Amino acid sequence: MLVREHPLSVSHDDFALEFHVGFLLRKAHQRHVAIFTEAAAEQGLTPTQFAALHKAVQLGRTTQNHLGRLVAMDPATVQGVVRRLTLRGLLVGAPDPLDRRTIVLSPTEAGAALVAATVSCAQRAHDNALAPLTPDERSVFLSLLRKMV
Repeated sequence: MLVREHPLSVSHDDFALEFHVGFLLRKAHQRHVAIFTEAAAEQGLTPTQFAALHKAVQLGRTTQNHLGRLVAMDPATVQGVVRRLTLRGLLVGAPDPLDRRTIVLSPTEAGAALVAATVSCAQRAHDNALAPLTPDERSVFLSLLRKMV
């Protein structure tokens, strides 16, 4: 029996997924998430939750939209993250006195304490993720990533 290729199929012999930037970035991200999750297991924060809470603590007060932009999250993602952090009592929201349609987020004392306890975990995760690189390679790698984004 003769097996025919689909008429729209194209030879992909010249494309190696394993060397594609998106694939490699995704694999590096997955590795970092696993390292962060292990390092911060006691705190119970995901990397995205930590990023949002850390930035909220730095700012003191911010809107959800502004927070999302600062931590590179789309509106749906930041909404879910903020909801979970609020349910845990780590963030509180209150109407903006200048525009009552806008909710201003503020970290609670528990939120600030959790960030303080998690920063060393985040630093360990950062260092462990970059451990395969030499100090010079780390510097170049981080510089190139900042240039890409």
